[in-house]
Amino acid sequence: MSVAAVVFDLGGVITESPMLAFAAYEAEAGLPEGLIRRLNSTDPDTNAWARYERNELDVEGFVDTFEAEALAAGHRVDARRVLAALHGEVRPEMVAAVRRLRAAGLPLAMLSNNVAPMERTGPLAELLGLFDAVVESSVEGVRKPEPEIYRRALARLNEAVGRDLDFADCAYLDDLGINLKPARALGMHTVKVADPRGALDELSALVGFPLP
Repeated sequence: MSVAAVVFDLGGVITESPMLAFAAYEAEAGLPEGLIRRLNSTDPDTNAWARYERNELDVEGFVDTFEAEALAAGHRVDARRVLAALHGEVRPEMVAAVRRLRAAGLPLAMLSNNVAPMERTGPLAELLGLFDAVVESSVEGVRKPEPEIYRRALARLNEAVGRDLDFADCAYLDDLGINLKPARALGMHTVKVADPRGALDELSALVGFPLP
C-alpha cells in the first residue's frame, strides 16, 4: 500500500464534469467552443469565478461580473445558465469506490471548489456522510489551486480521524491539472480523472486492493 488516505474532488470526479454541460450550452447558444473554460482561466485568481468560489461575490455579483467579462471578450453569455450547468450526475462507480475505501478503513476527505456550501440533506447528505472531512472553497474563503486549502483539508482529516497523516500518505483525485499540480508539490500522490475507470485502476494500485 502506497497511501493510507484518499482525498476526492467532487465535480468531474464523483459527479460528471460541468465542462460537458458548459459545452452543451455553448453549442445551444452559438458561442465559441471552450469560451466558458477560457473565461474561467483568464486572471484565474481574480476573475468572477474565483471570487465567487471564495464567497467574495453573491449570485447577483457573480452574474454581473461574469457577464461583463464575457462581453469584454466579445460575447453575450447568460451567467445563470452557466451556473445551472454545475449540477452533474453522480458517477455510481466512483461512489462504489468510496464505499469500498471506507469499508477498508481508509480516512477519506472531499476537497471541492464550489460557489455555495453543499446541502446536508437528501442524497447529497448521504454522499457527504461517506467522508470524514469535507472542505469547501465557499466556506473556507480560499480555493484550489491555492496551497492553503490543501493544507486545511489534511488538517481537517487528521482532526476527524485522530491521525497524524502527512501529504505523502494521501492520494488526491481531480479532473483538472491546475489543481493537481500544487497537491503533487506538497507531496500527495495525484490521479487525474479523465476516464473514471482508468483513474480507479490507478487508485487501486496506490491503495493496494481492487476497487469496483
